[in-house]
Amino acid sequence: MWNDIRSAIQFLTILPVGQIRHFDPRGTLVQFPLGGLLIGILLVIVDSVAGSIWDPAATAVIDVVTLALITGALHLDGLADTADGLYGRRPPEKALAIMKDSRIGAIGMVAVVCCLGIKWAGLAGIAHQRAVWLLLIPAFARTTVLFGTRILPYGRPGGGTGHPFFQNPLRIRDFWGVAALLALTTMISGWGVLWIVIGSAGLMVGVLTYYRVKINCITGDMLGAMIEVTETGLFLLIAASMGPA
Repeated sequence: MWNDIRSAIQFLTILPVGQIRHFDPRGTLVQFPLGGLLIGILLVIVDSVAGSIWDPAATAVIDVVTLALITGALHLDGLADTADGLYGRRPPEKALAIMKDSRIGAIGMVAVVCCLGIKWAGLAGIAHQRAVWLLLIPAFARTTVLFGTRILPYGRPGGGTGHPFFQNPLRIRDFWGVAALLALTTMISGWGVLWIVIGSAGLMVGVLTYYRVKINCITGDMLGAMIEVTETGLFLLIAASMGPA
């Protein structure tokens, strides 16, 4: 289990965890909620320090940069590639080929800029229980990957970054981390759990439905894009639930 936790941290962040002796894709996926919580803990620490020095707007900028740095901008890269590939009416083969291209196009750049701007707006607008939401939202965003790999087929059966995670489908008992995350959220946020559960489920279903309609499959880039969309949407949703300052 410790090896799987380290694998999840290595996959989701740039944090040094040492050499992984054995990579178990399914075991690594199971630990994604925990990996998301670690990202949340680091975000809370940075936010607390920054908030003691700067105003909420500047602190939110630092939070956005922190999330990008911790993850090595991996999910943002996936968002850019996904936006470039799925924009317009292209056959699945063409869309997948575009997403595989390492170069970023105009649509991808626009998607990243909009995502970062909306994420900043959401972070700047969260006041009540701020540390709680900064802790939980990264975890819920990364939990969507478990459902994405279970619901849609992989789009590159010949190989790709996400290919190992689709070779052994997750079982029902592999979602224990999701249940544990829900229990933790209920304990520390009370009725606030409804906002984050409904929001993350709605965003995830919306993204996966869009993927199914567009090309009826999913890739590593598309999983990264779903993380970014869910994380950004949840920050904005929680800020909206608190009303204007």
